[in-house]
Amino acid sequence: MKFAVIGGTGRIGSRVVENLNAAGHQAVPHSPSTGVDIITGQGLEAAVADADAVINLANSPTFDEASLAFFRTSMENLLAASEKVGVRHFVVLSIVGVDQVPELDYYRAKVLQEDLLKAGPIPYSIVRATQFMEFMDATLSMTTEGDTVRLPRTPIQPIAAADVSRFVAEVAAGSPVNGVVNIAGPDVYPLDELGRLTLVAKSDGRSVVTDDTAGMFAAVHGDVLTAPEDARIAPTRYTDWLS
Repeated sequence: MKFAVIGGTGRIGSRVVENLNAAGHQAVPHSPSTGVDIITGQGLEAAVADADAVINLANSPTFDEASLAFFRTSMENLLAASEKVGVRHFVVLSIVGVDQVPELDYYRAKVLQEDLLKAGPIPYSIVRATQFMEFMDATLSMTTEGDTVRLPRTPIQPIAAADVSRFVAEVAAGSPVNGVVNIAGPDVYPLDELGRLTLVAKSDGRSVVTDDTAGMFAAVHGDVLTAPEDARIAPTRYTDWLS
């Protein structure tokens, strides 16, 4: 099979390309650096012209309200180009529980992306992943004041980017599910505990204070960001990934 991987030079995309090519497929990465602009449409039709499947891993440059316009425009352009050339499978990467946190602009934008795909003309698969292990440093930085990090007790089930990439490649190479495939790491942690574990492992002198009003994850209610019962569970544990 031939795949057009939009956002194929990024953290997840580059690994998806590697996995698919290693499995004997032909995966071609596309991004602004390769001359493809999903907002203006430049180079888009040529990028998907002979692809059996399109994998959209492009991400908004911001996480605020502007992300809504990014995902609307990019998905409309991608779906129109893909339909025109007869793409038979369209895959996007989303977030476990994304439709349960309407207070966050970025999450509402990802729900919009999913809804546009569901309403479109192309058979599809949506891969929803839990929070990436690689994002923990950024999460800590967002609520750091001096030597103190404030974090809520939000349950998090982190997954390694390498595992996400493997699952996305497997789903893309299969038949469209016309629905959602949930994927997650093997272990659940309260976010504040995960922060402490991370700082100790990295010999970081900051300390974590539990604050259920701190940061973006304060908007999350209950355990909606953890794996539902039907989720595929990845093998990499956070403690092993840290080491």
